[in-house]
Amino acid sequence: MGDTRRVVDGERRATARPLRPAAPPDDGTPPIPRPRREGDALPPEPPAEPGANPQPEPSAKPDGGSGASGREQTGSGPDATAGAAAGGGGRRRRMPFAHAVRTRPREFAVGAVRATRTWSRRPGGRTTLPALFLLALVAAAATAGAVIVPAAVGRPEPVAEATPSQSVPQTAAAPATPPLPELTGLPGTAAPTGTPLPGATTAPVLPTGRPADALAGWAQRVSPVTGIPAVALQAYAYAELVLAQTNRACQLSWTTLAAIGYVESRHGAANGATLQADGRALPEIKGEPLDGQGGRSRILDTDQGALDGDRVHDRALGPMQFIPTTWQEIGADADGDGVKNPHDIDDAALAAGLYLCKGGRNMTIPGDWWGAILSYNDVRRYAQAVFDKADEYGRLSRNVR
Repeated sequence: MGDTRRVVDGERRATARPLRPAAPPDDGTPPIPRPRREGDALPPEPPAEPGANPQPEPSAKPDGGSGASGREQTGSGPDATAGAAAGGGGRRRRMPFAHAVRTRPREFAVGAVRATRTWSRRPGGRTTLPALFLLALVAAAATAGAVIVPAAVGRPEPVAEATPSQSVPQTAAAPATPPLPELTGLPGTAAPTGTPLPGATTAPVLPTGRPADALAGWAQRVSPVTGIPAVALQAYAYAELVLAQTNRACQLSWTTLAAIGYVESRHGAANGATLQADGRALPEIKGEPLDGQGGRSRILDTDQGALDGDRVHDRALGPMQFIPTTWQEIGADADGDGVKNPHDIDDAALAAGLYLCKGGRNMTIPGDWWGAILSYNDVRRYAQAVFDKADEYGRLSRNVR
C-alpha cells in the first residue's frame, strides 16, 4: 500500500495498519475520542503529497515504545518487512495514558469510605480514630473560645441591683442624703474634741455628757428647712457618724433615721411628750398594749413590766418605739451616761441604726434599704411612708452646708 502511511512498533518485524477516517456523527456534534483497544484497526492515513517522502514517526513513549498494541501485530508488504529488519530489540508493551482512566466521583467516595472503615477496624485505626476525634473537639472548643471570650470580656456587663421586697413598690431607690461634718469620738468614751464645722474657725465648746452637741451648728442650719427639732436632728446625724466609723459597709444616712423618728413619734412629740436638751422625751412615750386589737400585733409580756410597766402585754417604747425584747438585744448608750435608755433619743437613734445595719446590709442598695425598713415594721404602708419622708428630708437639706 504505497499511498498509506505505516506505523513501526519498534520490533524486528513491523506491522502496519491503515488509519480510520474521522467521520463526524450524523447529528453534527463533534466526535468523542475514546481509548484505543487491542484489535482495533488503525484508520487509513490520507495520501501523501506528490514528491513527499513518507518517514516513519518517532516513538512517542519515553522508553522508545510506540502507540501500537502490546501484542504482536501481523502485517504484509515490503515496508513492514523493512521496518522489521530495521527495528531491533524485543517486544514492547503499550502502556495506557493516565488521562484515559476515568473514575466517577461517587465511586471514588464509596471507595474512600470503604478504605476508611477497613482501616478503622485494624488495631492502628482503633487507636488513632478516637484520638483524631478528641483533637477535633479540642480544636473546635479553642476556636469558639477565641471568638466568644474576647467578645464577652470587651462588652461591659450591666450591674444587677438587688430586688426590693415584693410587698413594697419598686419604683424608687434609697433616698439620697446630704453630707455631714466629720466628727471624732464614739459612744461610751470621753467627750470628743470636736473638729471645726463648716464655716467655723475653732472647735465648738462641748457640754459634758452629750457628744451629739458637736453637731449643734450644723443642726441649727438644717432644722429650719426640714422642720426637725435640733435636738432630734443632732441625734440622727450623730448616729450616722458613729456607724460610719464602726460599720462602713452599711452607709446608713441620717435622713432614714429621721424618717423613722417622724413616723413613729413625730420626733419624740407623741402623746404630748417633749424632747429635753439632753435628748430625753418627757413624759416617757409608751405605745398601746400589743394585744392584737386595732391591727396591732399580739405580744405577751417579756420583761415583767420592767421597761414598759405592763405585765400582761409588751408596749413599744421611746421616740423610736422599740419593744422590750428588741431593746434588750440592740440597745445602745450613745450619750455616754452609762445607761441604755429607750426614752433618750440619742440612745434610741443609734440603736435603730444598729438594728437596720444587721446582717451586712448596705443601705445604699434599694433591696437592702427596703428589707431593713420592713424588718423594723413589716407593713407596706409603713415602709412607703418612711421612704417618702426620708426622700423629702434629703431634698430639703441637699443645698444646706
